[in-house]
Order: sequence, then structure tokens, then C-alpha cells
Amino acid sequence: MDRATLAAYDKEAVAFAQDWHQQPAPVDLQEIVARFFTRGGSTADIGCGSGREVAWLNANGFPAEGYDASEGLLAEARARYPQLRFARAELPELRGIESGSFDNVLCETVIMHLDRALIAPSVRRMLEIVKPGGIFYLSWRVTDGADLRDVHGRLYAAFDAAEVRAELGPAPLLLDEELVSVSSGKRIHRLVASKGGPS
Repeated sequence: MDRATLAAYDKEAVAFAQDWHQQPAPVDLQEIVARFFTRGGSTADIGCGSGREVAWLNANGFPAEGYDASEGLLAEARARYPQLRFARAELPELRGIESGSFDNVLCETVIMHLDRALIAPSVRRMLEIVKPGGIFYLSWRVTDGADLRDVHGRLYAAFDAAEVRAELGPAPLLLDEELVSVSSGKRIHRLVASKGGPS
């Protein structure tokens, strides 16, 4: 992750977590997960933040664990959900996660915090940890024109969705849409891809 973005999340983890948990439930995301993810399948939330989606996934039939680059946000997640599993892993490497580990992989509004050069390898790596026949959900906040930083110093990289699609290779796209998030009120792009089984 961009170092200034990571520093912002570590420094202000409590405030960010409070804000996220006070937002409306992301019912649009939940409906997509229920529609496409394998129920009962092992699930990873990459960039889990303070754990809101990990908790929902586990409560709704998708046994999940969360991964994040921010120790501050992981501390918030563990304090809120001590019974759930959270671990540190950073894109694009995701060290400690084996290829083909999960039936479902979710990455909600994370990759726009990466330097543009790291977006493609991050997408490839996340697809790699999906099992054959598994599902990969990816979204990001859309920034037009040039990269931006918010008042906290967080990077919002500007890039074209075609750059992401190109890294999915032959994985069929089940969903490809741009819309305003019910939860955050921000414009986001969403993709759902099926990895496909061995031929």
C-alpha cells in the first residue's frame, strides 16, 4: 500500500473504524456476495479494515478471515470481533497466503490506495489465491483524471477499469458495473470474476 495512506490508517484507525461502522449497512455488496459467492466456502477479505465485512460474511454462511496492511485497523478488528481471525498481509505480495487457498475472495475499495504500478500485480495475486472454480469480487473508488490525496493523505489512484480487466485473463466476468455505493455514497466500480476449474 502507499506508505502515506498506510500511515494515515495506522494513526487514525479508531476514527476510521468508528466512521465505517456508523455508515449504513452495505446491502448492495451483501446482495452481490449472496448471489455469486459459494456459500459455506472459505472466504478471504483482502483489505478488511476494522472487520465489518468479515463479521457479516461469517454470520451469513461464508466462513471468512480478514487481511489488512494496517496494524492499527487490525487492532480495531480484533477488539470488535475477538472470535474472528485477522492477519497482516499487504498487496501485492500477500505473504503467508498460499495460491488456491479460498473459494471466495473479496477486496472492497482497496486497490485505489496502491501506486498504479502495483495495481496489476495485486489483481493477479488476488486471483491466484482463489481456488479453481472460485469467485473473485473486486471494487475500487473511481477517481477521474489525475491521482488525488484526501485531507488525511490517503492516495486515490486514477486508472481505467480496462487495466484491471486485462489482469483477469480468461476468467469470465459475471458482473462489471460502476455505481454509487449505498454504504459510503462514493462512486465505485465493481467486478465479479469466476476463476474457472481445471481443464
